Amino acid sequence: MSNFSKITSRKGTRSVKWDFAEELYQNKDILPMWVADMDFQAPEAVLQALQTRVAHGIFGYTLPDDHLKKVIIDWLLTRHKWEVDKDWITYSPGVIPSLHMTVQALTETEDAILIQTPVYPPFYSVIKDHNRTIVTNSLVYEEEHYSIDFDDFEEKIKQNNVKLFILCNPHNPVGRVWTKKELTKMSDICVQHGVTVISDEIHADLIFKPHKHIPIASLNNEIKEQTVTCLSPTKTFNLAGLQASYLVTANEETQKKIKSQFSKQGLNMLNTLGVTAMESAYSEGEEWLDGLLEILESNRNYVEERFHNETESIRVIRAEGTYLLWLDCQSLNFSQAELKSFMQKQAQVGLNDGASFGEEGQGFMRINIAAPFEIIENGVTRIINAVQNHKTS
Repeated sequence: MSNFSKITSRKGTRSVKWDFAEELYQNKDILPMWVADMDFQAPEAVLQALQTRVAHGIFGYTLPDDHLKKVIIDWLLTRHKWEVDKDWITYSPGVIPSLHMTVQALTETEDAILIQTPVYPPFYSVIKDHNRTIVTNSLVYEEEHYSIDFDDFEEKIKQNNVKLFILCNPHNPVGRVWTKKELTKMSDICVQHGVTVISDEIHADLIFKPHKHIPIASLNNEIKEQTVTCLSPTKTFNLAGLQASYLVTANEETQKKIKSQFSKQGLNMLNTLGVTAMESAYSEGEEWLDGLLEILESNRNYVEERFHNETESIRVIRAEGTYLLWLDCQSLNFSQAELKSFMQKQAQVGLNDGASFGEEGQGFMRINIAAPFEIIENGVTRIINAVQNHKTS
């Protein structure tokens, strides 16, 4: 079991989160709580597997075998009650490359692609970069909770002849874990109108009780044939730098198109150490993950309680999944530029700018709570002190 209270310095490791924070925020005293990786060491079993592989000393071309597929299949069945065939699995260096490849493989120039905003910034770029058309179904924000406007969802699909829908489940940044009822309604609309679903489920393992992750492709045979699911152990076990992920595609013709696109870009192989880490994490990481979820839930509750008890100016949207919290800062009455400057200079905490997730993110910031408690406590205290000083001044 990992020591989740241990602070391990990441400075000097070329960490995007820590080594580039001062340059990004123009503040040497900034506490980085932004980019979505964790400040916890990976499971001991993974570290040992990597050390054994490194000790071998030869890192030639490496191809995943059927045993790795079996490990993935067992994980999806055990954690998510989803039966997957080994022939449905395609490997990829990451979910973002998977989104790029899939958009190119399954759509044409100017085709309309639907996203639910505010949403993970790369969703915008994978559409824009390939000259496709962005169509937005804004999530409904009421009483510190997000829901889906299904009438708008269907109307946007019909009006714009939408070809592809990129689903984020669990949703980044608002933290929703979509229910079976919500997923079924979206899938029924997509089936009715012939819309292919690309489901980014990279945070699928990071779910708070009593919520449960349901892969949209597991609902029924119809949506299974129209869905490409993007998954990875990298968020779950803090392995992002090892670049190993996979797609699950039941439709043979769709899979052929995607594999062809990967081949055109020369992306036919995984990182050697990524293969080792993926196999070890899924085979031996479950106990570590259960411990992690307890820490994340404790951190989430702590952040909620501190803001609720000590300031009315920032409201925490309750996350049902992920280790990212969406902060409603609208009561501070700042412009977005002022809000960013306030967090950066007065609070000295490096957060993600809410506006980067879309127009609906104006007045919001995103904070990463996957860190030892001491870091979480420090960051929250900085923000609350800055808010209180602002109010008194």
